[in-house]
Amino acid sequence: MASNSDISQIKRIGIVGCGNMGTMMSFGFSENGLDVSIWDVSEKNVDQAREMARQTKTLKGKIDHFRDIHEFTKSLDSQPRKIFIFSITHGWPADSVLEKIRGDLKPGDIILDGGNENYRNTERRQKELGPKGVKWIGMGVSGGYQSARRGPSMSPGGDREAIEFVLPLLEKFAAKSALDGKPCVQYIGPHGAGHYVKMVHNGIENGMLSAVCEAWSFLNKSLGLANDEIGKIFEKWNSEGELKNTYLIQIGSEICQRAKTPEGDQHGEGKGEGGYVLDDVLDKVVQDDDSSEGTLFWTVMDAADRHVSAPTIAAGHFFRVASGNRAQRLKVAENLNIPKPQYVDAGDKNSLVEALRRAVYVTFLCSFCQGFELIARTSKDEGWDVDLGKCIQIWRAGCIIQEDHIADMLEPILLNAKEPITNMKLIREVASELRSNFDALKQITLKAIEWDNYVPALSASLEYLKYVGGEMLATQFMEGEMDFFGAHAYDRPNVRGEDPGNPSKGAHHYEWRPA
Repeated sequence: MASNSDISQIKRIGIVGCGNMGTMMSFGFSENGLDVSIWDVSEKNVDQAREMARQTKTLKGKIDHFRDIHEFTKSLDSQPRKIFIFSITHGWPADSVLEKIRGDLKPGDIILDGGNENYRNTERRQKELGPKGVKWIGMGVSGGYQSARRGPSMSPGGDREAIEFVLPLLEKFAAKSALDGKPCVQYIGPHGAGHYVKMVHNGIENGMLSAVCEAWSFLNKSLGLANDEIGKIFEKWNSEGELKNTYLIQIGSEICQRAKTPEGDQHGEGKGEGGYVLDDVLDKVVQDDDSSEGTLFWTVMDAADRHVSAPTIAAGHFFRVASGNRAQRLKVAENLNIPKPQYVDAGDKNSLVEALRRAVYVTFLCSFCQGFELIARTSKDEGWDVDLGKCIQIWRAGCIIQEDHIADMLEPILLNAKEPITNMKLIREVASELRSNFDALKQITLKAIEWDNYVPALSASLEYLKYVGGEMLATQFMEGEMDFFGAHAYDRPNVRGEDPGNPSKGAHHYEWRPA
């Protein structure tokens, strides 16, 4: 790499992957004036991307589509550094492509892995390429394929010099915060920090997704509201109060109000003379079953491994896992004969809708607390020094978990913290919000249980607030039983050095029954 190279010398980037994300990213960079080379292992995908580009009239930079991977890499050779963006499935596909192009790489080249990759795989590749002088950057990309074109949120982590070199390109391409116009991309930290933050983003996201679908079910199945009515409710929620400018609420309002049309969309989906497109959507989420997505269960696994309580995130995960194998679930449903969600002629629907809004909000906040505490714990364990305030900044726009009220509350606190905050509930403003909405969460959870509706994330959040804020838990009895059968030992209440003490083995064992 030439020591005096700068980003102005980079006129073309290479994108690996012609799926929805890769193709839209190629459009996004082109519309920002950059030339793009793009390749995919599937020639069909390459041809489709070429045809889409041919029909798109807003492109500025040239997009060249390649079937041969070495011709693809060679197209970047005229620059002092080759810049690649990988937009492919996690795991072996990235290793496979890397093996194909390894011989075409030279010192100083940069690979931005924009897939949802496991952060340990990212760190492995960084170590493998280090001796060659090639920089592998784990870069989370959020916002779905629409944002991939219009401006995503990005969380690059790895070699700082390499990230700062490409940052001007990424800043131009990234979503911009409506608050201050700042690009939603920043250096996150070394090693696997970028992919880790994106992994936890997706964990937070699924806690939120579960809360929204539970709210829809409550409104639809129990209160008997039609989809367009629910859409109007979500629209109102998104326009004011704690849920104002929340991406998942906003798209929820669109989904609920999207009626079928005689012609359907460009693929013929949503075709019909009446009803809603949502009526055609089956209830199975299969990304965990087909291994196309891994970030959510990695989040759950890592939370358990690092002793961070994250039940909102975990409940959302297990809810969708249970949904995936519908064939098996239908057989179980026949066996169990559990009551279906009940329609109830509720008296004051407006007050229930307002309580539901607050319950959804506080569940969102619980999901954020759990996610941030996991990032903080991992950053400390790994020595990454991740700034949680910067995480909030890059999640201001272009990402799935955009939530203005929570961001407005947390950003100044986290950016100005004199030392790392590892427990979000110790923030006075956060604790106040959790407490003031506890009763609404409890009311909705009790009603949903009474009416046999589905509230895994909401109910998990209610219990979370109860036990993380409990002074003497039922685990007192658990500790006693564990001491009985395993001599695990216990500490005593009101004893200096033991209460509250450290999370370590207790000082006492009682011989409940001689061996």
